[in-house]
Amino acid sequence: MKQRCGEGDTDTDCRVIVGDSRKVLSELPADTVQCAITSPPYWGLRDYGIDGQIGAEMEVEEYIADLVAVFREVRRVLRADGTLWLNIGDSYTSGNRGWRDADSKNPARGMSYRPPNPKGLKDKELIGIPWRVALALQADGWYLRSDVIWYKPNCQPESVKDRPTRSHEHVFLLTKNEDYYYDSEAVKEGTTLPGQLRNRRDVWSINTESSKEAHFAMFPPALVKVCMEAGSAVGSVVLDPFFGAGTVGVVATRLGRSCIGIELKPDYAEIARNRVAAENPILPLYSAKSA
Repeated sequence: MKQRCGEGDTDTDCRVIVGDSRKVLSELPADTVQCAITSPPYWGLRDYGIDGQIGAEMEVEEYIADLVAVFREVRRVLRADGTLWLNIGDSYTSGNRGWRDADSKNPARGMSYRPPNPKGLKDKELIGIPWRVALALQADGWYLRSDVIWYKPNCQPESVKDRPTRSHEHVFLLTKNEDYYYDSEAVKEGTTLPGQLRNRRDVWSINTESSKEAHFAMFPPALVKVCMEAGSAVGSVVLDPFFGAGTVGVVATRLGRSCIGIELKPDYAEIARNRVAAENPILPLYSAKSA
């Protein structure tokens, strides 16, 4: 019988590692993680103030190459039955502006750099980054199994008048091998008929959640929960190579999984550590800094 959160004892812990995932992942042992759930920095949208940060590349091809290299290492540390749940958003060409003002409602929008338009693209074009990344990962050896549409009913309003307001992002399910762990029973969804369940569809309606801490963009726990219950067993190890505010760690603690979180920005790593510790004060929690 499968254990659910709170049923019985599970020997779990959480490791929060401060460092660049490109280096830290190479130090982790192979074939040890059952599930990776992550949302890397989106290209050209945020400035985290750290030299060499992923997302600040001047060319979109460099950004894609950096992500392919990261996820190649993720594939190495995944078990044979492992899955990767990759949330990634899109962006528009910047019009070759080299900066962006902060917004009174969203100070984090302010940026001291903006990458130029990718080659071949004009001003005001949607770049198509999620599918560019997904196809590059497929070409690198991943099995691309599903494109989940994360519909955000409470999406941020936009002032645009010449296109629809964006209200979705992509969550790609990628696997290391043709056969992999997927618990379809754990993530069945309701139907219009009372008491009846069906296999989960690939459009998920989940609200975004704001943060009281410094990190401005967090995974909603409800989104992470579906990925984690589908892609990992109780007592297994879950990885997030872009840990941010630690939502994957919080959900792993609730669901009886161990977690490894890698975060480049020390301030965010501290927020993540505090959030996981608050979820379960007696949980073994290890902090480390990659050399």
